[in-house]
Amino acid sequence: MAGHSQFKNIMHKKGKQDAIRSKIFGKLAREITVAAKMGMPDPAMNPRLRLAVLAARAENMPKDNIDRAIKKASGGESENYDEVRYEGRMPGGVALIIEALTDNRNRTAGEVRSYFTKAGGALAETGAVSFMFDHVGSIEFDTKVGSEDAVMEAAIEAGADDAISTPDGHEIVTSMESFAEVAKALEAKFGEPRKSRLVWKPQNNVAVDDEAGEKVLKLIGNLEDNDDVQNVYANFEISDALMQKMSG
Repeated sequence: MAGHSQFKNIMHKKGKQDAIRSKIFGKLAREITVAAKMGMPDPAMNPRLRLAVLAARAENMPKDNIDRAIKKASGGESENYDEVRYEGRMPGGVALIIEALTDNRNRTAGEVRSYFTKAGGALAETGAVSFMFDHVGSIEFDTKVGSEDAVMEAAIEAGADDAISTPDGHEIVTSMESFAEVAKALEAKFGEPRKSRLVWKPQNNVAVDDEAGEKVLKLIGNLEDNDDVQNVYANFEISDALMQKMSG
């Protein structure tokens, strides 16, 4: 969830691993604090907080850090963050959605706009590109929980829309409306998921050449380096060679 996108490996090429880890933990802590401040400080009673804690566990964030972020909210010590969504375009029909938590809208908007301008793209009005994405629930499990058929059957019984199995794991996709119910049913069957979150899934991906792809990947890397940016989603495909080059 927080601090990561479908292109999470891009950020891993920058700086030392400790610095990257610290940045990811900072974003996760911000989401936990915001979630705890908006509802009950108990993950069992607060769905958004539960998702934030799950995301933190998936990144091996220490329990002390998680507890500290929750206590920060309940103690009234935390800053007030606004949830903001930015939408932008890059040449070649590539569209991006950026989710942020910020204590200064003007600062964050200016920084995000600057990243797009330097990359040869532009920010768009809200709704200008989001219609090309579906806002859905995504629940991920390791392959060891069951076979492709077993997971598909469980997903259908739970009321999910789709289940995709790859060598990396199983992903169950569900509507926003049935997300909580489906997640609960699958957890009862398979145990705690690897990840459980709301995401923006592109309806179709745009194929781009390596030159255009490199510009988009650099843009995503800059966005992910920003402390206020929580998630980045984009609708493009690039070659495996370029992905390895940018991640290496």
